[in-house]
Amino acid sequence: MVQPENNSIVIFGASGDLTHRKLIPAFYHLYANGLLPEDFAILGVSRTSYSDEEFRDKLKQSLTENEKIDEETLINFCQHLYYQALNTSDKDEYAVLKERLDTFKEMHNTQGNTVFYLATPPSLYGVIPECLAAHGLNDETEGWKNLIVEKPFGYDLESAISLDKQIHACFQEHQIYRIDHYLGKETVQNLLVFRFANGMFEPLWNRNFIDYVEITASESLGVEDRGGYYDGAGAVRDMFQNHLLQVLAMVGMESPAAINADSIRDEVVKVMQSFKPLSDDDLKNNLVLGQYTESDARGKHFLGYRQEPGVAEDSRTETYVGMKMFIQNWRWNGVPFYVRTGKRLPTRVTEVVIHFKKTPHPVFGENAPENKLIIRIQPDEGILMSFGLKKPGAGFESQEVSMDFHYDKLEETNMLTAYERLLLDCMKQDATLFARTDAVRACWKFVQPILEYKENPEHLFGYAAGTWGPKQADDLLASSNREWRFPCKNLANTDYCEL
Repeated sequence: MVQPENNSIVIFGASGDLTHRKLIPAFYHLYANGLLPEDFAILGVSRTSYSDEEFRDKLKQSLTENEKIDEETLINFCQHLYYQALNTSDKDEYAVLKERLDTFKEMHNTQGNTVFYLATPPSLYGVIPECLAAHGLNDETEGWKNLIVEKPFGYDLESAISLDKQIHACFQEHQIYRIDHYLGKETVQNLLVFRFANGMFEPLWNRNFIDYVEITASESLGVEDRGGYYDGAGAVRDMFQNHLLQVLAMVGMESPAAINADSIRDEVVKVMQSFKPLSDDDLKNNLVLGQYTESDARGKHFLGYRQEPGVAEDSRTETYVGMKMFIQNWRWNGVPFYVRTGKRLPTRVTEVVIHFKKTPHPVFGENAPENKLIIRIQPDEGILMSFGLKKPGAGFESQEVSMDFHYDKLEETNMLTAYERLLLDCMKQDATLFARTDAVRACWKFVQPILEYKENPEHLFGYAAGTWGPKQADDLLASSNREWRFPCKNLANTDYCEL
C-alpha cells in the first residue's frame, strides 16, 4: 500500500472523547502497521492547558488502558504528538497555530500538507474554517490543506445549506471531507466490488428480479450518556439521514465510469436525487416513528427513553424509524426499499437484505424457500446467500440452505477500522468515501418533510425496550405479504448475532 505524503494533522477538540476513543487509536494502529507517512506531526488543539508531555502522557494512558500496545512502538509514536492550547472561537489566537505548523515543516518535513479535523461541537463547524482562512491556513500554495468535518452536517435543510456556504467561503469543495464512519466499513465498500466485479449478480440487480430491499441498523443499547445530544437529534437525524441513506444509495447506484472519487460520487448523488419525494400520504402510510418504553425482557430490566439521563420527561424524540421508500429510475421503479433503525432493539446488527422474486411458476409448492442475499455490515462482517435445495429422502420437498463468507475467516488479513480507512484516504487525497455537498443537500431535501411531520405528537408510537420496534412497522410490509428479516436466532444475546 502506497504511503501518503508527509503532513501535519491538527485535531480540534483534542481533549474530547472522540479524540481519545477513536482518532488517536486509529492513528496509532496506522503507525504500527507502517501506513502513516515517513514523517508526520499530530497536533491536538483545545482550550485546556497542557504541555506536549502532559498531552502525550494522557494519550499513552488512554491507549494502554484500551489497546494491545507495543511499548517501543508507542514511545516512537508519541514523539509525533504535540499540543496547543487555543480558544478556537478567537480568530487572533490562530497566529500561534500558524507558527506551530511552520515549525513542523522543518521538524517533520511536512511540506505544508495539513489535515484539519473538526472533532468539536457542530456550533464550531463554521467558526473554525473562518479563523483558519483569516491566517491563510486554507491556502494551498504550499502543500495541500484538507478539512474533515464530523456529522451532523446541519440540523435540517436550511442549516445544512447555511453551514455549507460558511465552509465554502473558506475552503474549496475538493478540500472538504465530510466523514461518515459507516462508509469506512469494509463491507460497505465491498458493495461496489461485489456488484460490479461479478457478472453473475449485476444482471439480477434490478426491478425484474428483486422483490424488495431491506436495510437495517439495529442497536441493542439505549442512548447511554448521550441523552442530552440525542434528545435534540433523534433517530432521523442521528442515523437515517446520513448513514442509512448513504448505504441505500450505494446499493442502488449505477456502475461508475471509473473507480475514482468523482465517478463514484456522481452515481451516488444520482440515486439520492431519484428518491421519490414524500407526499402527505407517504408520510402517513409509509413512515413509522417510535420511542422505547420501560420493560423487562430476557431477564433484564430496561429503562424507558424518557427515564434516561439528560432526556426530558415529556420528550417526543423518536428512537426508532421504519420507512418504505422508492427510487424513481429505470432500474428500481416500483421496488420498495424498507429502511429501519432503532435503539434498544434485541440485538446489534447492520445489514442489507436483497429479497429476490419467487419463481414465476411454483412447481415445488407455494412455500418454496425465498432467495435472499444478506450483506452484513456489522458486527459479523460478511455476505450470505440463501436458496432452496431438495431435502434428503424421497420426493421433491425443498428447504432453505445458505452459503456464507466472513471477513474474519481470511488469513493474514489486517482489516482497517472505519476511522483508520477514512483518515488514511484523506491523507491520500481520496474523497471516494466522503459525502459531497450535493449529496448532503439531496439527503436533507428528502428528509425535511419527515422533520416537519414528526413535530406532531400523534405521529409517535411506543415500543417495549428489547423488542423489534412498534407493531406499526410490521404493517409496512404485511400489507404486501412481506416481512422483516429478524437476523438473530438467539435473542438472549443482545451484543452479537451470526449470519
